[in-house]
Amino acid sequence: MLKYSNIAIIASFFGLWIDSFLSQDLQIYVGFLLIFSFGILHGANDLSLIKNINSQNKAASFWKILLYYVCIVLSGAALFYILPSMALLLFIIVSGYHFGEQHWNSKVQKAPPVSKALFETSYGMLLLFMLFEFHLSQVQLIILDITGTKVPTLLIQNLFFLLLFSTIGLGLFLYFKYQANKESILIELFYLLVFAILFKVSSLIWGFALYFIFWHSIPSIIDQLKFLYGQASVKTFKQYFLSAALYWVISLIGITLLYF
Repeated sequence: MLKYSNIAIIASFFGLWIDSFLSQDLQIYVGFLLIFSFGILHGANDLSLIKNINSQNKAASFWKILLYYVCIVLSGAALFYILPSMALLLFIIVSGYHFGEQHWNSKVQKAPPVSKALFETSYGMLLLFMLFEFHLSQVQLIILDITGTKVPTLLIQNLFFLLLFSTIGLGLFLYFKYQANKESILIELFYLLVFAILFKVSSLIWGFALYFIFWHSIPSIIDQLKFLYGQASVKTFKQYFLSAALYWVISLIGITLLYF
């Protein structure tokens, strides 16, 4: 049976092949369809995960967790309206940590929390800035649309190289200091090459959608299935989907309302 990472590589390059048959507009529609399906779904079960983590704490009731969660989401949305530049910066940093944590959480467990978090954030942001680097003009237009500020090309390029060197430096530090798995590091370096090809060859939305679905969302769902139900199977995915369906629909409605 193929490992999931092998399936993800095949799916990614199949996606690049499909890219040549899709118009730019169709790529955007299909890309967002993927992001709004598996992409949103993988984050829709946060409440179940938090509740499971806090299952030993009787004070952490479902409604208390829900209240905290809604407050965080609304605060983030409000920040985008009040201070869009700061909100976007925080969004990129948090997203970077989220992506890096998915790739490395099980591989650098021996490292102290601070070193681990710094490395995971640097790695995840490197992925984002690699995508930005290959699609500079489009990214600058998007940032201009959100914040009203045009980000200089040199700034994005300098941040990309800064993140590249910081990721290499932190990675070497974790390897020599805390005996991080050498095989995992070599494999992740190979994956970085795959992502570079993916981002370079494809359009901005299509490249991000392929990475976000096959390399982040689906692996995250598999991890969540194992955490919540003890195994990843069709049966547990059905349970997961039914548990997340309401929050998934609410998320889609919220995104639609914010868009209009």
